Amino acid sequence: MTPDLVLLTRVAHRDREITGARLRDLLALLAGDLRTGCGTGRLIEALWPDEQPENPPKALQILVSRARSRLGGDVVVRTPTGYRLALADDQLDSAAVLVRAAAAARCARDGDHRAALAHAEAGLALWRGIVPGEPEDDSRLAALRAERRTAHRALTRARALAWARLDRHAEAAGPLAELAVERPRDEEILVELLRCEAATAGPATALARYDTYRRALRDELGADPGAAVRAEHRRLLRGLTPTVRHGVAYEPNPLLGRDSDVAAVEALLRASRVVSIVGPGGLGKTRLANAVARRAEMPTVTVVPLAAISPGQVATEVAAAAGAHLLVLDNCEHVVADVAGVVGELVASNADVRVLTTGRTPLGLSSEAVYRLPELSLPASVALFEQRARAQRPGADLPAGEVERVCRHLDGLPLAVELAAARVRIMSVSDLAGRLGDRFGLLRGGARDAPARHHTLHAVVDWSWNLLDPAGREAMRALSVFPGGFTIAAAARILGGDPLMLLEHLVDHSLLTVDDTPSGTRLRMLETIREFSAARPGADPTGALLDWAREFGLAHHAHLFGPEPYASAVAIKAEQENLQHALRLAVDRDDRPTIAAVTAVLGGRWLLDSDYPRLTVLTRQTSWALSHYRPEPEFAEVTRGALVLALAATFGTEGARPVRAVVALRRLGPAAPDTVLAAVDRVIAAVRDPAELQRLCGSPEPLLAGAASILISYHREAAGDLDGALAAARQALGHFSVPDLPWLRSVNHCRVAELCLHLEQGAAARDHLLAALPVMERLGAQSTVAGARTWLVLANLQIGDADEAERWLEGVAAVAYAEELESSSIGYDLGVRAELAFARGDSDGGLRLWRRVADQLRDAGEAYGVIDPWVMEARSVTVIAHARHGRLDLVADVAAALPARLHDLLTHPMDNPPPYLVEQTICGTLLLAVATADLTHADRATGAARMIALAERFRTLHNFQPTMSTAAARADAGKADRRAYEEAVSSYAHLDGAGLRAAAVQALRSRP
Repeated sequence: MTPDLVLLTRVAHRDREITGARLRDLLALLAGDLRTGCGTGRLIEALWPDEQPENPPKALQILVSRARSRLGGDVVVRTPTGYRLALADDQLDSAAVLVRAAAAARCARDGDHRAALAHAEAGLALWRGIVPGEPEDDSRLAALRAERRTAHRALTRARALAWARLDRHAEAAGPLAELAVERPRDEEILVELLRCEAATAGPATALARYDTYRRALRDELGADPGAAVRAEHRRLLRGLTPTVRHGVAYEPNPLLGRDSDVAAVEALLRASRVVSIVGPGGLGKTRLANAVARRAEMPTVTVVPLAAISPGQVATEVAAAAGAHLLVLDNCEHVVADVAGVVGELVASNADVRVLTTGRTPLGLSSEAVYRLPELSLPASVALFEQRARAQRPGADLPAGEVERVCRHLDGLPLAVELAAARVRIMSVSDLAGRLGDRFGLLRGGARDAPARHHTLHAVVDWSWNLLDPAGREAMRALSVFPGGFTIAAAARILGGDPLMLLEHLVDHSLLTVDDTPSGTRLRMLETIREFSAARPGADPTGALLDWAREFGLAHHAHLFGPEPYASAVAIKAEQENLQHALRLAVDRDDRPTIAAVTAVLGGRWLLDSDYPRLTVLTRQTSWALSHYRPEPEFAEVTRGALVLALAATFGTEGARPVRAVVALRRLGPAAPDTVLAAVDRVIAAVRDPAELQRLCGSPEPLLAGAASILISYHREAAGDLDGALAAARQALGHFSVPDLPWLRSVNHCRVAELCLHLEQGAAARDHLLAALPVMERLGAQSTVAGARTWLVLANLQIGDADEAERWLEGVAAVAYAEELESSSIGYDLGVRAELAFARGDSDGGLRLWRRVADQLRDAGEAYGVIDPWVMEARSVTVIAHARHGRLDLVADVAAALPARLHDLLTHPMDNPPPYLVEQTICGTLLLAVATADLTHADRATGAARMIALAERFRTLHNFQPTMSTAAARADAGKADRRAYEEAVSSYAHLDGAGLRAAAVQALRSRP
């Protein structure tokens, strides 16, 4: 993807050229340090080096304003000392090349040469084939380009090395030769060049180059080539004779998904005397080692299988392979001490030997490099399953979704995938997926030519289990209680004492894996190993897990809504699966303190994520226990938090009715409103007393006043007073400025933005969303971030900036606010894309997308047993868009159903609608849709014009623009019958709610 701002080959923003030397230099200076930008003094000095203007700060401000007019107001931002570019690295080519160069180097060090090549090619593509030369002038832009020449050279070098290491010798040879001329002492380049020349021009050519280099080095420096060059020289000499291989197995079928692993192990063997491929059973270590052995170009390669060898026999077996230059020792885990001793002596006595071992634990030698073999990726697992299933039953039906579902449960273990595929002989993939709950009973059989321990998945894991001492087995049994992995601190809570050495032991045996995550280092078991461990006899760890979960909840519940929520937000997200498991166990045991503590942190995290489906399920799961809990003093506040969050889950659908949570909160008694949840508790107590609620809005306690103002905002919106709702939300935002509570402030910004969108104040909505977004991104609230980015698309469409709308749309992966799609989100993203198409002048594309939305919602029921606002809005916008573009015939069935639905809403209003439902606005939107459809009939034009005026008085939803803009609706009415429209505006101006409903019913009945 082309970066937004391009400086290396030309100067352009989103493909629009930027002219003006000084403006270009300003961008180059700010691009020089994307994070900190540039101070005002330095900018002035650099931009006007010879003669400064009369008022330098003012001149700089004018130049910055010009930049903002070209790039957008949010691209050049103020800092405490100057200005910077508010762009990510991938949005600026001069920054992206540095990132790509660093990534290519990192991947090369890790042995992932395919990734290194991808980064190098992506970085070089930013120059679009232009090779940067010397600065063409003394401008700051030229200086920036000159500085990036180093990155260009690094990327060129990385690409050539990656080509060579991926055996693309013909592509690599020429570039490597050029690099060798530029860098005659770069021995890493020389080694790969020798390999490529040997493969393309023959060993003699490569040997001649080596001799030339050796002579020059000795003549100039009196030195010899480095160890890697000398080793390659020896390999070239050996290449004149064929490699002799003993015991190397050839593949019975293609080895899938392991190309990068083979390359990584080969790279380690070039750098280390001993390499150990380590991983759990069934991962394919033996096949990988044999693949490396088949490709090795050493004079003698010998594979020695040790699976059937007893301790004390290792030395004899290895002695039989004396003289091998590459010695592969397979399945060492049960004789690891003996193997370590023999290998240590071998590498100490023979400088030419390389040793490759496989096992479930490293040897622990100083000469050893460990390669922890990763699980197969999901695509590789799927490919392997399909390959083996077709071999078992060529005509078997292998639905892609079902195959992927099966493979997701197999931990990326090739053996498990192959055993599962073997079951396709006698069952469908769907049946297989349904029986994976008993994976150890299901996955058995295996090929006859496989080792006996690979005939069942149980036997594979049991082999590892039996290598553990009693303490290790007890620890695995206890730690299996964590389905989502665990930290060292959590392990200590379960195991007691300092578990560090024990955990290292389990990691060494490939029973635990180590991951670096945003929350810190975590350890985890493959699900297969966890299930096996959990089924072993031993002490029940449930009590220890509940203790941990309770303490975790007490430690983190208050921080989510406080001044420093970030660390707790990350920690709770990391422990989410463990906490859910603990909650299920706590509910089963009626452990109410743990239920309260876990509900408080999970509910807080899901409220932060706007994950209302999960929050609703959580409330149902814990409602009875929490409402009957009389907490001890230490659990009073965490219980209050859990109850308030339960109300947050039901508020949108039920309001603050006297449900169990309300009663339980009253029983707890009031608390000082010095936390968000305590303040919300106080406001809930006053929700049915309008006078008290209004009094709380003037409270000297900012949290109390802000919470009350937010609630009043929702009440005013439900009553149709959007202006009053916005005023109350803005008042709340003022209360939430001090103290600084990031989440609360950002949520309030979103609330103000939502109302601004309803009132067609797109610019204000955009500003509030931009203020909220950084906090939500830092909190990792992905659903809320997706929603805010979608609203930014709509806000920019309201103000007519289609380019900016499209830029935000590119960053929205999905608009569904939870993994379980509700009808309230189905097709929302398509609607947004449809309006962007209209803004771009693509009416056919926009109509096509709205029809897709209507099709997806064709069978949508009414949410919560009442009404789904999104379904009504989407159908209305679909009809309005098609009617306005003269294609109502394409959605005639949708249009025909709207009048009856509107009549039902008008004649059967809800007695106590939930706060999320602005029923009057839904009626107004449906009125507008019916009226716009009627405009397509000449005999209905006057009535339709009057109905548009009535719809305005009800208020309509304005989210999707340009279709739903007030200006467009008024233009339609004016074109149909301006006088009738203006008279209707006057006649409907003073009607109350009942009067409006009566007028709307009459308007519907008066339609021809």
